[in-house]
Amino acid sequence: MSDFDSDDDLFAGLDEAACQELERSSKRPKLNRDASPEMSRSSLAKHLLQTKFGYTAFRHEQAAAIETLLNGQNALTVFPTGAGKSLCFQIPAIAFPEMDRTGGSRPPEKAGVTIVVSPLIALMRDQVDALRKRGISADSIDSTKPWDQIQLVYERLRRSELRLLYCAPERLNNQGFLEAAQRIPGGVRLLAVDEAHCVSEWGHSFRPDYLKVARFVDEIKAERVICLTATATPKVAEDICDAFKIKPECVFKTTPYRPNLELQARSIGGSSTTGDEEANIYIHGMFGLPGSKDESDRRFDELFRFLDTHPGPTLIYVALREQADKHAAILKRKGYDAAPFHAGLKTEVKQQTQDDFMSGKIRVVCATIAFGMGIDKPDIRNIVHWDLSNTVEEYSQQIGRAGRDGEKSYCMFYIAPSAFYLREVFARGDLPSKHSLRNLIFSIFDEAQSVPVGAVFEVSHYHQEKEFDIRGSPLSIIYATLELQFGYIRATTPEYTTYKFEPNSSYSQLLKHDKSPEAKAIVNGAKKKVKFYNVDVAAIAKAENLVRSDIISKLNDLNNHGYIKLQTSGLQNRYFVIKQVPQSSREKEKVVNKIYENLAKRESDALERGSQVMNLMTGDKCYALALAEHFGMGLPDGKSKCGHCTHCRTGQAVPPPKRPIAETTRSSIEGILKATTVRDDPRFLARVAFGIRSPRMNTEKLAGSKVFRSLAHHRFEVRTAF
Repeated sequence: MSDFDSDDDLFAGLDEAACQELERSSKRPKLNRDASPEMSRSSLAKHLLQTKFGYTAFRHEQAAAIETLLNGQNALTVFPTGAGKSLCFQIPAIAFPEMDRTGGSRPPEKAGVTIVVSPLIALMRDQVDALRKRGISADSIDSTKPWDQIQLVYERLRRSELRLLYCAPERLNNQGFLEAAQRIPGGVRLLAVDEAHCVSEWGHSFRPDYLKVARFVDEIKAERVICLTATATPKVAEDICDAFKIKPECVFKTTPYRPNLELQARSIGGSSTTGDEEANIYIHGMFGLPGSKDESDRRFDELFRFLDTHPGPTLIYVALREQADKHAAILKRKGYDAAPFHAGLKTEVKQQTQDDFMSGKIRVVCATIAFGMGIDKPDIRNIVHWDLSNTVEEYSQQIGRAGRDGEKSYCMFYIAPSAFYLREVFARGDLPSKHSLRNLIFSIFDEAQSVPVGAVFEVSHYHQEKEFDIRGSPLSIIYATLELQFGYIRATTPEYTTYKFEPNSSYSQLLKHDKSPEAKAIVNGAKKKVKFYNVDVAAIAKAENLVRSDIISKLNDLNNHGYIKLQTSGLQNRYFVIKQVPQSSREKEKVVNKIYENLAKRESDALERGSQVMNLMTGDKCYALALAEHFGMGLPDGKSKCGHCTHCRTGQAVPPPKRPIAETTRSSIEGILKATTVRDDPRFLARVAFGIRSPRMNTEKLAGSKVFRSLAHHRFEVRTAF
């Protein structure tokens, strides 16, 4: 396997025809491979592939995508996980200086840089480390890097010493980063957008900060762009192309079909045969999830039998963190080498679990979607989905982690009544009530009106989540909408309000010799509270007539050199006021209505995506064909069946389990009303009844009450009267 998530062994042994783009009717023009400039660039790309990355030849659409970039055009690649997307920007990044040298177009000190926008810090680090081992100058800027290391990165950019720079999409809001990118000698030769489906609001993991990438491209005047994803439906691909001005002939696709993967599904229901009391208690006691005891018992029985008959490294995907913990505990009690993995675990625990799985010390990992991105293990033999995936794209991405060595692997999908409930909880969790949204929008406009146009106002998203009962994800979408759709505000560099530090033994002696104004200001302004010194940076800067950022730089410098242990908190999000916000209640209400319509549409879209997953697994069609058609393609040679999925082997559709729906009664609603005094927000009460957590529930102390999830067997409805 390659260190670069660009493994060409993924499709080893396949007919070339099986791996070509299946849209044979495409009218994409042939690239001119006979003209001298194109030939020299193609030869250069192949030379770098062999000398820097150790491959003998490009596979599939890699060469065409790279040649498109070297010819100065934008491109989109839709390749399955592990099929070589990273090479499509890494090779151009190191080819540009050589093209400059042979063409005499610009000197080495103006070689420019390739910026890679990636959402995962761990994946950035892995790729940077791997590139450096190949002798390629690469670095990253992320939130874990200390201040002095970030300054070194900026210095290398100014000296044109970097070929690739990785950063997260949130970094594009940083004013200092934007200005640095605009001043790079030679400019930004290429901007690579990894996980580009996040650009599309129809994409399965939309992120508002990705919407700002296209604007960033224009502001830094990037010469060309490549967008990369493993999961783009035709609609998502269209959105990406519109955002980045990518021509239809510059879209390159590779089929998601993997002949070594056996896609299986089982519908769970009926009576248990052996049972497992701990599994039963966990499902119904800890979660109170809908579903009979027979369902939970039988599903664990099925899982045990599957693991016994399918040896090898296995990933079990679950929906909730608590499930990951409990599944791993149950499996360990049954004698399986298993460990949990989810975002709530400590970093060192997650790293150890990942290392143990990679080395073979652990056979089974019970994980949420937090596990898998960037995992480069070729011999994963089994992928098990305990719950419904959120989207077909997510399912495709997860099964793509199996069998990268080309050996036969199995992907089992269990369908049970409780899975319907969990998917609806996730789909409905992000839509706030209109009452909450109205209060938030009016508050934001009040803040924007408190400063003149062109000035900055500050807010705490953390406090707004609790105050207005809106989760972090929809809150960020609301701000992005006010910025990108309405043009009222623009995000800029966030700041912390609270700085405190614990000094070491050499701190006092050091500052006696540091005569800088910033050091003196820290010594004079820091207030000792027990073992920590509190620093009000804004107050000190004002009192001493200093620049706030200079004081922060001094604190970071002291921390980086080990003289203090610095802690920060109270993140304040900051926004420029671009134009006058609405003044009248009527105009504000128009904005509220528009944003609510958008968020409600997102909820209905999320529910539709869940239905697509169910339709894929219970439909009367070959799974591999249905999966390929979801992405606008088909099977090799126009085949209608893969021959080895559950549908192909049985010739029958898997019946969807029935989800029991109870009738809502007056007494059941009265139980909710008796538990809380909340009457201003019917959707909040419906969330309590159905079991959908929200920030306000912690304040009201309802998440642990008897009424929370008490109507989970009912339809989710928001009623203002009964």
